[in-house]
Amino acid sequence: MFRGETYSPVVDGVRLKGQLGDVFSLMKDREWRTLREISNLTGHPEASISARLRDIRKENVFKNYTMAARRKENGGTWEYRVTRQLPPGDRQIDLFDRSYYE
Repeated sequence: MFRGETYSPVVDGVRLKGQLGDVFSLMKDREWRTLREISNLTGHPEASISARLRDIRKENVFKNYTMAARRKENGGTWEYRVTRQLPPGDRQIDLFDRSYYE
């Protein structure tokens, strides 16, 4: 999941997994938040939040979840939201509340 020239599993692994867990736990409520808002709620730096949101966007990290981004009003600030997607071709989902996935 984490990789790159500067990534060290020994030095960075626990910290990055902790950040990812914190960000995902907060964001799975489907609320729109800015990087600053997420940072204030999790205690992690905005740059780290941005990287963890990109991790959530990766298909192999959190299957059936997606990260969306939009401009906040007319400014240069962006908001982010994590939602759960409907599994493709799963007809049993019709038995449950679809709003959980929207």
